[in-house]
Amino acid sequence: MPLMTVTGTTLVLAAPPAPARAPRAPRGPLAPYRRLFARPGTRGFTAGNLIARLPMGMFGVSAVMMIAGQRGSYALAGAVTATGLAATALVAPWTARLVDRHGQARVAVPATLIAVLGSLSLVVCVRTGAPAWTLFASYAATATTPNIGGMSRARWTHLLGDSPAAHHTAMSFEQAADELCYMLGPVLAAFLCSIVLPEAGTLTAAALLLTGMLVFTSCRATQPPVTAGPRRGSPLRALSPLLPLFFATGVVFGSMEIASIAHLGALGLGAASGPVLALQAAGSCAAGLLYGTMRPLGLRTCLAAMAGAMTLPWLAAATGSLLPLAFALLLAGMATAPTMVTAMSRVHALTPEGRLNEGMTLAVTAIFAGISLGAATAGTLVDHLGPSASYALPAAAALAALATVTRTR
Repeated sequence: MPLMTVTGTTLVLAAPPAPARAPRAPRGPLAPYRRLFARPGTRGFTAGNLIARLPMGMFGVSAVMMIAGQRGSYALAGAVTATGLAATALVAPWTARLVDRHGQARVAVPATLIAVLGSLSLVVCVRTGAPAWTLFASYAATATTPNIGGMSRARWTHLLGDSPAAHHTAMSFEQAADELCYMLGPVLAAFLCSIVLPEAGTLTAAALLLTGMLVFTSCRATQPPVTAGPRRGSPLRALSPLLPLFFATGVVFGSMEIASIAHLGALGLGAASGPVLALQAAGSCAAGLLYGTMRPLGLRTCLAAMAGAMTLPWLAAATGSLLPLAFALLLAGMATAPTMVTAMSRVHALTPEGRLNEGMTLAVTAIFAGISLGAATAGTLVDHLGPSASYALPAAAALAALATVTRTR
C-alpha cells in the first residue's frame, strides 16, 4: 500500500519501491550449458582444462613423427610410444591416488613438471642421436601426466552434487571436450611436425600442458576438498563390474581407427583418412553436447544403440565407396558419446568417497588398454583377412560391452 510522508505542512503519498526484477533464466537449446558456466569459477578451471587436455591428442603423433623422421624407423617410434602407454597404465592410478589424498594443486603441478621434463628430454635425445634406450626412458617419464579430464570431472561432481541434471550436462560437456581435443590434437601435431620442424609438436604440446595445468590448479575455489581420516573402500573393487565395459569400448575405438585407415588406404583414399576419422570424432562431440540437454538414458540402452551403430561401417565398407563409409562413421561416432557419459556417471556413483579421481583414472586406463589391444588385433585382421573384414572387430567389441552390462545386472 502507498506510504504517507510529511514534507513541511504537505501530506504526500509515496508509492512503494518497485520490486527488483529477477534475472531471466537462460532459454533455448544451450540453456543448460549457459546455466552451467554461470556458476562462479567454472569458466576459469574449464579454460585451463581445455588447454591442458589438447596435448593428450598430440604427444603420441608428435613422438612418432619426430622419432621416425630423425631415426628413420617407425618400429622404434611405435615401440617408444607403446612403452609410454604401458608406463601410463602403471603410474596413472598412483598419481590419481595422490591427487585424491593431497589435493589437485599440490600433486598435479609437480607431476606435470616431471612429464614436461620427460618430453624435453625426448626432444634432446632424438636431436643429439642419443642411444635408443634414452628415448624409452624419456617417454616413460611422461607417464606422470595427471588425468586432467578426471580432475575436471571431480570438480564438477564437487560443485554439482546437489543437482543431478546439471551434473549430467557437465559430464556431457566433458565427453564432448574429450572428442574435440582428440580430434584437433593429432591434426595440430601433424601440421607442426611436418611444416615447422619435427620437434615442434612435442615442444608445443609440453608448453600447452604446463600452461593449462597452471591455469587449472590456480582456480583453488572449485578444487574438491581433501577428506581427512582413513579412506575406506577400494575403487578397483568397486569398479570391477564396469572395467570390462570400458576395456571393450576401448577395443571399439582402437580397432575402428585402424580398420578405417587400412580400408581407405586399400581404396587409394589414404589422404581422406584424417578427415573421415575427424568426422567420426565430430559426430561424437556433437552428440555429447546434445545429450547434455536431454534426460539421461539407461546404460544398457546406450550400449545397445552403440552395438547397432558399429555394424554400419562394416556394411558400408562392402560398398567400396567413400561417402557411405563416412556417413556410417559419423553415425557410429554419435552413438559412442552417450555411452561414455552414462558409463562415467556410473563410475561417479560407485567410486568410494574421496577417491573419485582414482576411480576415473582406472576407467581411462581400461579404455587405453582396450585401444592398444584393438589396434593390434585389427592390424592382424587386416593382414590376414583384408581391411573390410577388420570392421567386424569393433562391432563384436560393442556387443561384448553390452554383454558385460547384461551379465552384471
